[in-house]
Amino acid sequence: MKLLRIRQCISIVLGALLLQALPARGEDYTDIWWRTGGIESGWGVNLVQSQDVIFATFFVHGPAPSTTEYWYVATLNRNGGTFTGDLYQTTGTGIGAPWSPADASATKVGTATFTPTSSTTGTLTYNVGTIVVTKDIARQTLTGIALGGSYIGAAVVRSSGCAGAGSQIFDVDPVVTQAGGEMQIALTFGGETCTMQGLYAQEGLLFRIPTATYVCKNGSTTTVNTTATVYEMKATSIGLEGRWTSPNVNGCTESAAFSAVFP
Repeated sequence: MKLLRIRQCISIVLGALLLQALPARGEDYTDIWWRTGGIESGWGVNLVQSQDVIFATFFVHGPAPSTTEYWYVATLNRNGGTFTGDLYQTTGTGIGAPWSPADASATKVGTATFTPTSSTTGTLTYNVGTIVVTKDIARQTLTGIALGGSYIGAAVVRSSGCAGAGSQIFDVDPVVTQAGGEMQIALTFGGETCTMQGLYAQEGLLFRIPTATYVCKNGSTTTVNTTATVYEMKATSIGLEGRWTSPNVNGCTESAAFSAVFP
């Protein structure tokens, strides 16, 4: 009984946080990014986001035909749908020598703008003096991440375009299985059990199931049989989070976000 109360409290807290956070929520672009398709090995940018600010570190090659790597840094501030700021080239004490503050400098060499086109893709434009560079970039997958396991959590489900429109919090307790390029997410909604299953893609730190079967059952009775898109699913230090949308759940358009922790 005590464990049940703890599980209920966790779900209520997570659900309340989701309800409070979602209206102001934006994607987190923190990741390693490279040229879309990975066609420029050795070129990339690291984006670390803190709310409306991204700190970017560039590792790029010098002007052609140089093979020398250069590092640039930029603090990019959100401006509508873009992040923009000044680009600096930095210097410091050489490798292996004791640090000397006198060696440190940051010289403005241009500006940089990151324009997201989705949660996993974007366009990066920057200039170093008169040299202007524009690249389509995407998250780089460093290693495969295992999401499989059982979690305790909640989901905020919003229905629209139907008579039953509104938002509800559910104790969903996700169970994730991941094998052979497919992923299944099993969720509980009161007396119903719902599963979303399909081929998944990992893009950097984020996962998505572009076309998942979405089936709910109450005992042996099927109550929902449709499709969904699962996206922005991510392993966290304490569990798992993600979102999904479905165009037709018994006549409603459904969008949801869930957050869960390890038991």
